[in-house]
Amino acid sequence: MSHFSKVIRRKARRGFRGYPLGTVALYGPNDRLATKVAVGIVLGEDDEPSELRRWRSGGEDIRGDAEIERDIIDFLREHQVKSVVMTDRIIGCPHEEGIDYPEGETCPECPFWADRDRWTGELLH
Repeated sequence: MSHFSKVIRRKARRGFRGYPLGTVALYGPNDRLATKVAVGIVLGEDDEPSELRRWRSGGEDIRGDAEIERDIIDFLREHQVKSVVMTDRIIGCPHEEGIDYPEGETCPECPFWADRDRWTGELLH
């Protein structure tokens, strides 16, 4: 387990301690390889993220990239985050609908996610 995982997961386990809230979500071509992490800053209840930053790897697992880990921790500190929520798994394709492929279609590069529930990883059909 990487330093990032330990630091962020420890902060997430502490539970809600107020706003600003940091959200951390992992994405990848399948449920084993994380190639993108998105971190949002939420300032208050029912607010959309006021800041959103994404990091991508060149194909290797992003969870082992010490430089990205430091950037994420610095980003959370910069925004004085009091609470963190983090997905406990990879929750979908790293490509963005409407940007990397057409709206309403499935990603042609990540067939693993085509018929899966992103939150459970289970097949839908």
